Amino acid sequence: MQTLMVDFITSLDGYGAAKGWPGYWGLEGPEYLGWLGQEEEHTSLMGARTYRLMAGFAEQMPDDPGFAALAAMPKVVFSSTLEPPLAWANTRLVGTDAVAAVRALKERGDRPLHTLGSVSLCRSLLRAGLVDRFRVVVFPVITGATGSDRIYDGYPDVALDLVEQRTFDGRLQLLEYVPTVLAGPPGDRSDTTSA
Repeated sequence: MQTLMVDFITSLDGYGAAKGWPGYWGLEGPEYLGWLGQEEEHTSLMGARTYRLMAGFAEQMPDDPGFAALAAMPKVVFSSTLEPPLAWANTRLVGTDAVAAVRALKERGDRPLHTLGSVSLCRSLLRAGLVDRFRVVVFPVITGATGSDRIYDGYPDVALDLVEQRTFDGRLQLLEYVPTVLAGPPGDRSDTTSA
C-alpha cells in the first residue's frame, strides 16, 4: 500500500499565500531549493485551483528546473469543472469522488502520493483517515494583514506526533508528523481515529 503525505508551505500564522508577497515569501534559499529537487519520486495530487495556478507558472517558466521536474512527475487533478484533455504534461483528470479515488491510488498505485497545495482536498483526505504523514515547511513571516488561503480553517482537531524536523538555510523549519484525527478534545480521548 502506498503512503499519502499532505505537504504545505506556510507562514508562521498559517497562511499558504499572501497578497503582494513573492513566491516562498521571498525566503527560499539554496539549501531548501536543493532539497526540493531531491524529493522522492511520487505522484502529486491537487485540486483545480492549484492546477490552474501551477500549470500557468509552468507554462510561463518552461526552463525553470523546479517546474521542469514537476512537469515530468505524474499528477492527478480532482475537479468537476476542468475539461479533458489537460494541457500540463503527465496530468490525469479525475472528476469523481476524490476520497474514493485516492483510496484506490493508495491501494493500487505504484508510487507514494503527495498533495500540492489544495487546502480543501487535503482537509477531506485527512477527515477520511487517508493521510499517513503531514509535513509543513514554516517560513519565518507573519502575514496577518495580507495573508490569504488560511490552511487550517475547517480542519478537524488533529493530534500530531513529530517524526522529523529540519532547518533549511538557517531560517525555514520543516516539521513532519504522523496525524491522528480526534473525535473530540484531548480530554475525551476515548474515541480517536488514526489517520
